[in-house]
Formats: sequence, structure tokens, C-alpha cells
Amino acid sequence: MVRKNLGFLVTTGLIVLFLYYASQFNNPLIGSQKKKVDINYSSDVSGTNGMVVSASRYASEVGVNILQSGGNAVDAAVAMGFALTVTYPQAGNIGGGGFMVIKIKDKVTTIDYREKAPIGSTRNMFLNEKGDFLPEKSQVGHLSAGVPGSVAGLLYALEKYGSMTREDVLAQSIKLADDGFDMEEKLAESLNSNYDLFNKFPSSRKIFTKGGLKYTAGEKFVQKDLANTLKLISVHGKEGFYSGITAELIVKEMQQGTGIITKEDLQNYQPIEREPVRTNYKGYDVYSMPPPSSGGIALIQLLNMIENETIPDRNDVYNGIKDQANYYHTVIENMKRVYADRSEHLGDPDFWKVPVNELTSKDYAKKRRNEIGDNATPPNEIKPGVFVKESDQTTHYSIIDKDGNMVSVTTTLNNTYGSGVVVEGAGFLLNDEMDDFASKPGEPNMFGLIGNEANAIVPGKRMLSSMTPTIILKDGNPFMVVGSPGGGRIITSVFTTIVNIIDHKMSLDSAIDRPRFHHQWQPEYLQYEAGAIDEEVMAKLTEKGHPVKQISDYGRVEGILIDWKNKKYYGHSDRRGYGAAIGY
Repeated sequence: MVRKNLGFLVTTGLIVLFLYYASQFNNPLIGSQKKKVDINYSSDVSGTNGMVVSASRYASEVGVNILQSGGNAVDAAVAMGFALTVTYPQAGNIGGGGFMVIKIKDKVTTIDYREKAPIGSTRNMFLNEKGDFLPEKSQVGHLSAGVPGSVAGLLYALEKYGSMTREDVLAQSIKLADDGFDMEEKLAESLNSNYDLFNKFPSSRKIFTKGGLKYTAGEKFVQKDLANTLKLISVHGKEGFYSGITAELIVKEMQQGTGIITKEDLQNYQPIEREPVRTNYKGYDVYSMPPPSSGGIALIQLLNMIENETIPDRNDVYNGIKDQANYYHTVIENMKRVYADRSEHLGDPDFWKVPVNELTSKDYAKKRRNEIGDNATPPNEIKPGVFVKESDQTTHYSIIDKDGNMVSVTTTLNNTYGSGVVVEGAGFLLNDEMDDFASKPGEPNMFGLIGNEANAIVPGKRMLSSMTPTIILKDGNPFMVVGSPGGGRIITSVFTTIVNIIDHKMSLDSAIDRPRFHHQWQPEYLQYEAGAIDEEVMAKLTEKGHPVKQISDYGRVEGILIDWKNKKYYGHSDRRGYGAAIGY
């Protein structure tokens, strides 16, 4: 009996000792004891020569075909941009705009081809005589369209950094439009759910409904007018869109509605090459898009703010609920301050002095972090920093080639199918990007984002965006290409994906597919996908004064993770969409 009890006590003691040392070893709050975990490179799709990821399987096939034919990452990016116009009309476009971040050899640069306000724009064009904002005018129809930049930007990238001809790069997209492709179920559902929007405009009804009826999955989707427009671009380049037949069709479409884009607007449009914004986060060099995108600055602010935080491992059973709640509380409060800064300081740098260096400095991040207390700060008590003197249907795609050249592209029409207006005879949708201006400073746009004077409407000005195409290097070598659609939630989608990989050591597919959370200062509640935060942790956050609201899934992150040492590429297209990663 004594021997039996002694054995029990010894066994129990050993178990206790094991659990104690295991907790010391695994608990991320005990830094000196924690085992260093390398990056988890595993994913569902891999390659050794190249990788492309986009929201459309057809566009991804176009991109990888270009790489296999000897094209570089920029060639593939341009080809995919035109292909998405055909196969992903929700957001792929030649009637909208976007941003591109490029690493080519040892150079990292960006191309801004954001839409611009037409010459005929006025500051109060979306207000009534009482000064009330009229969102129906800025979000649907001809007047909501800014001057498109996609064609100019894509061709600029091709001419300066690509290696193939326009004809070769555009050939697959022309064929997809001319011959058609089998409509995927999700595209049919998307078109049919916007049936009422297309019915408002005869030119849109002709293409995006089937003779006034709804589409069914699997049938051939042919777009002859769009094919002809792409042929003109292939032959004549930029002039094939901004002058000649296509330009005349755009202006004619404007005149049929209430639009104000003119031939002069089209002929004057130019993309701009800009220096990227950057930071070093825990040894990783992060490059992203500068203004007029707010995404890059906001992403860098968020990374700078948490760089010195203790980040609990969400899979570690030894972490207390309190520790995780404190971490989430800090991140949420950081998000609120970043979006407050966005509202006040960010706009088109050609029209507004944006304090880029100040906002992206680590000293400023530390200052904002030190404002955070134990409980939630009400949004009306959070003010933008003081310095001395984007729809849910955007789309993103990522590319890397065999030489390590990388391209990260986010492009948009703004809302799903943009303005809803197809240019008659040209076959493409126009954007509704004018809604991204602060039509009435202090009033939210369709995404609930608030802007002020920095983003007020001015003729020729580029509207503020949340697009965050991003490239990350490690020791000068490729590490990650990432971006997402999602309106104002783009920034936090990219941020959480990066943190999931670098800090939580998740695989690429797990990092992208994991439920996300978001706070944008206004409205005042924390937005979260089901499963994003443990229920007990959520209860603690509520106790700290954070109102919460569950939302449906958001963002469609398209990412590539690179194991440069072993020359292997991993790609993943967000489970929330129906895109594809393809490597070879």
C-alpha cells in the first residue's frame, strides 16, 4: 500500500515538473525561455520558378503562362491586369485605377495609376442646396466616375520594367474576351445579385444580363466589345484608350448620362512613379504604397506600434485570457489612432502636404502607443496627431518570377462593378471612385471612412485610397508579396496577415484564411469575423469598453511567401474568394 502510494506521488510529481517546464518553455511571455521558431513556409501551392496569385483562376493562368514563356514578373502583372478586366469584372478593370509595388533587380519602386477628379469637378458636387451629402450621386451612375488610370499605369510598367511586347502581353486577354470562357458559379452569382444595378443602364444590361435574364454557371461568357477595346490598346498603346475611338465612346457615354469626363481629361492623364514608404519590422524590410494611398503609411504605423509588444501565441494553452485580451486591446487602440490620423493628414501629395516622415517614424509610433490606457478610449476622445509644419470590391494579385522580381498590385472600380455603367460599344465598366473623396469633410463614405480637407474634391486631384500592395524583403532577399481588397479593411487585412506569419509563425494559407478583426476609429465598434477572437477574450474586451459587432467575412488576401534559401515559392488565394495560386 505504501509502495503504491509512493509510486503515485512520484508519478504525480514528475507530471507537475513536466508541466511546469513545458509552460516555461512554451510561454511566449517568458522570452528568455521561448524556443525560437522559424518561419512556417508550408502552403497548399508551391513552385520553384515562379508563382502568381489572383482572384481569378483564368487570370492566374494567364500570368503563369507569361512567366513560362520567358516574361518577367512585370510582364505577368500587366497581362493579369488586363485579364482580370475580362474574367473578374467586379473589380478587375480598365475603367478604374490602382497601385503597383515593384521589386525589379535591386530596385523597389511604385506606380500610382489612381483615378483623378475630372476638370469639371467641383468641391460640393455631391451636396444638395442645403449642404447635405447625396451618396446616390457619388456611388452610382456617370457622375461618380473619375478619370480611369489602369491602362496608362499598366502600360507604363510594361514599357519601363517589362520585357515583352504589348501584343504578346494582351493576346490571352483578347482571346478570353473574344472567344469567351466558362462562367464560374461565383461569377454568375455575383452578376445575378447585381441584376437591378445593371438594369439601370442599357449598355450594362446588354453585357451583364443575358438578354434581360440571369446567367447560369458553366455557360460561355463572351465580350466582343471589350475584345475590340483591348485590340486597340494592343495595337496603339495608351493612345488606343485615351484618344481615338475608345476616348470618343467614353465621352459619348458621359454625355448620355450626367458624367463630366472630357477628351481633355483623358488625354491629360499620366501615371506617376513614386518612392515607396518603408519600415523595418523585426528584421524584415517592408515596402508599401505611398499617398494617395493611405494603406502603406497606415500599415507601417501599425507595425511600428506593435514592434515592441509581447505577442501571445494564440495556440499556446499556457497563455492567460488576460494576456491575450491586453494584446488585442492594444492592437485595437492602435488601429483607432491610425485611422484617426488617416482622416486628417492623408490625401493626394500633389495637392496636400502629407507628413509622411512624421507618421512613419518609430518615435511617433511610440508616442501614440503611450496614449493607450487599460480601457478603451472613446473615438471622440481620440484626435489625429499634430505635427509642426477605399469598396469592398477591389482586387489584388501577387507575382514573383524565377529571378526574384516581385510585383504587388491592387486595383479597383471602388464599389462592386463600380458605377454600374458600361461604356456603350467599348464593353468595360466605369469606376465610382469619386465617392472616395471627402465629398463633405467629416461625413463618412460608403465604407464608413471619414476624411477632411486633405481629401476634399479638387479638379485633377487623386482621391485617397486604402489599397495596400506590399512587398517584404529579408536580408535583401524576397520574402513576401501580399495585398487585399476590402475597402477600409484592406489595411488591417494585410497587417494581420503579416503578423500571423512573422509573429505567430503560421503557414501562408493559415495566415490568410484565419478570421480577422478590424477597427477604423469610426464607427466606434470592433468589427470581427466569427472565430477571430476567443469568446472569453472577447468578454474581457467588452469589459474594457470595446463595443463589438460580428460581420461577414471580408478581404480577399492574395499572397506569396518565399523561402529564398531553398528557392521555393508558396502561394495562396484567400478561402473567402474563388481565385487561384499557380506555381511552376
